[in-house]
Amino acid sequence: MTDAPADAPREPATDTDAPADALHGPAADTDAPREPATAVDAVTCSGLRYCFGGTRAVDGLDLTVGAGEVFGLLGPNGAGKTTAIRCVTTLLPVPRGMVRVFGHDAAGERMAVRRLLGYVPQQLSADAGLTGRENVALFARVFDVPRRERAARVGQALEAVGLADAADRMAGTYSGGMVRRLELAQALVSAPRLLILDEPTIGLDPIARTGVWEHILAVRAAGGMTVLVTTHYMDEAAQYCDRVALMHKGRVRALGTPARLTDDLRARRGDGSSPTLEDVFRDVAGSGLDDPGEGGEFRDVRRTRNTASRVG
Repeated sequence: MTDAPADAPREPATDTDAPADALHGPAADTDAPREPATAVDAVTCSGLRYCFGGTRAVDGLDLTVGAGEVFGLLGPNGAGKTTAIRCVTTLLPVPRGMVRVFGHDAAGERMAVRRLLGYVPQQLSADAGLTGRENVALFARVFDVPRRERAARVGQALEAVGLADAADRMAGTYSGGMVRRLELAQALVSAPRLLILDEPTIGLDPIARTGVWEHILAVRAAGGMTVLVTTHYMDEAAQYCDRVALMHKGRVRALGTPARLTDDLRARRGDGSSPTLEDVFRDVAGSGLDDPGEGGEFRDVRRTRNTASRVG
């Protein structure tokens, strides 16, 4: 795991007196569906809240990700997706009981949770000055892969993402798609039970995006791991995710399989149209998507653009 960013926030507010949502949107009139947790759930968030100063980034998130799922967390910049992910990965502190990963409390059992995770953040984590193999080997050390197993595990991770032939090239010579696959190998080297991907295909062309997803699904099929992914690409979510949660203003506003969500919207419209997942999100979030204040903070936009330009 990497350390929390330099601009780490204050301790999270968790009571009903927490500052109002800085996005200035109307309060939700209904909460997202609450699902019962079971012993096999990969991730359970119960009333998760997190504030950055006066901004409530996550506002009472109730969410369950079943073991073995490919689960998509969708929404615009500022919806709270990345903040929720950082709470799950223990990069942001949360009170006990709000986040559990395979039964382990993210507050009281941080190291146990981290040992179960592989994480590909929005920001680039590969070092252009190292070879692909050296990058993955570095992560093997960070994740405390036993020394006697490192070489084999590094080779297996590179093979799994199709980079075995390019493993000894400098990462700085890789294409954008190869860089993202290298970061996937870094996350896989510890053989995680839960793979968390924050905008894994940002800045990539359609062919490279497809290639990254093919490798994600192949690794998942081989090992049965759970995948939790955030993305702005609704077509990706519709094609690859078993279930999705649509977030807006820190809360989940719709939850279900992509087909179920689009079928429900079609039935509500009753006009014979064929809505997409993007249509579902616009229906759920309403006109707030067109509000210029709904795009996240300046540093979020800058970080996203920097990552996209470096990968692309």
